[in-house]
Amino acid sequence: MTQKAIIVGATGLIGAHLTEQLAGEETFDEILTLTRRPQAAASTKVHNHIVNFDRLEEAAPLFQANTLFSCLGTTRKQAGSLAAQYRVDVEYQYKAAQMAAEAGVSHYLLVSSSGANSKSASAYLRMKGELEEKIKKLPFERISILQPSLLLGNRGDARPGEQIGAILLPLICKLPGLKRYRPIEGREVAAKMVRLSQQEQTGIETLRLDQLFTS
Repeated sequence: MTQKAIIVGATGLIGAHLTEQLAGEETFDEILTLTRRPQAAASTKVHNHIVNFDRLEEAAPLFQANTLFSCLGTTRKQAGSLAAQYRVDVEYQYKAAQMAAEAGVSHYLLVSSSGANSKSASAYLRMKGELEEKIKKLPFERISILQPSLLLGNRGDARPGEQIGAILLPLICKLPGLKRYRPIEGREVAAKMVRLSQQEQTGIETLRLDQLFTS
């Protein structure tokens, strides 16, 4: 039986690693990447589709798959406003999840954030928490929510705050009791997603911080 995966946000840090890693595995026969801009194919079984997330329903036929990996995300600076960031981080992702659930996708994997909470004082963490709550109500057989801390890796966009954190946090987290809060490489989060997709399981699972490290 043909196994098909969908990746939303495949041009981002985690999504790019995930696409490459899945292409090298035998888990899926076909991998569809739904992106806002073109992405080079990692292998012949990877098929890139440019979609307009404001009219995602036009891409409904593409959601006939087994697994959906959701790695989409942006920053307020990139989006231009808090409202625009909300549209990407919550509305686009939730719409994709709804369409996947309606199409019969069984396993949904979401990259969220450490500290995600719909009641947080942080707008970013509120968005992540709100999306998690919405996703948990959808009828997937299995939902895997990953909550990484600061992500390390080469990005196409410069994020000075994250660059400073990437230098300081690994040092701070060497202190007793803080190791599990250490930053994590985007490729390692992707590797964890690959492993989760290879497991037979049902229900909702939330993997926090130190649960995401594969070594």
